[in-house]
Amino acid sequence: MTGTEAAPTFTVTGFTNNVSIPDANHPYYLHSSIAPGMSLVITPFDGRGFPGWRRSVLIAISAKNKLGFINGTCGKPALNATEYPQWSRCNDMVTSCLLNSLTKVIRDNVTYSRTAKDLWSSLEYRFGKSSGAKLYHLRKEILKLDQGNSCIAGYFTTLKRFWDELDSLNSHLGCTCDCICDGKKKIAKFMEDQRVIQFLMGLNDFYAQARGNILMMSPFPDID
Repeated sequence: MTGTEAAPTFTVTGFTNNVSIPDANHPYYLHSSIAPGMSLVITPFDGRGFPGWRRSVLIAISAKNKLGFINGTCGKPALNATEYPQWSRCNDMVTSCLLNSLTKVIRDNVTYSRTAKDLWSSLEYRFGKSSGAKLYHLRKEILKLDQGNSCIAGYFTTLKRFWDELDSLNSHLGCTCDCICDGKKKIAKFMEDQRVIQFLMGLNDFYAQARGNILMMSPFPDID
């Protein structure tokens, strides 16, 4: 989908006139559930936890068939093109939804972005890049985390959220080559075992016996 073609329509013939109905599968189609004041996420982005917020927004926009307006596949048509009004309306709607998913401090910095893609690219540039400071604070949070007064499920959920955010920051380090050895599997198993140990280290002393039994298992069970 290039975004340079007009949204197709279906024509329904009645007794007195013909009614054109927009194709609901086209990116230019706006469902009645999409409103300018809506937010794509429950909690607006405040500068922290960008990977999780980003994933939630992408899921919401994909469900509304509007990903093309932030990844560039639905490019801006010429001003005199017949489909420009449709594109402009959808672009403004996506922009509005993105702005409503940000806190005021961050929203004020991107309010004047020309397109939804420009707004999204600005957020990616400012918050999406992995940095030493982010890795430092994230690893520090992981190292000091323990079960405390939480139940095991709550403790594990918090720890896994940190792990997922760490993985998203290090996603560029993944190997994409076609290896014929088991190197990638061994590294993945090693990382999994490290997380099992990290999880066990944070458990309260009440689970000391269960922790000892798990540590004696060979091979280690997976983290789930």
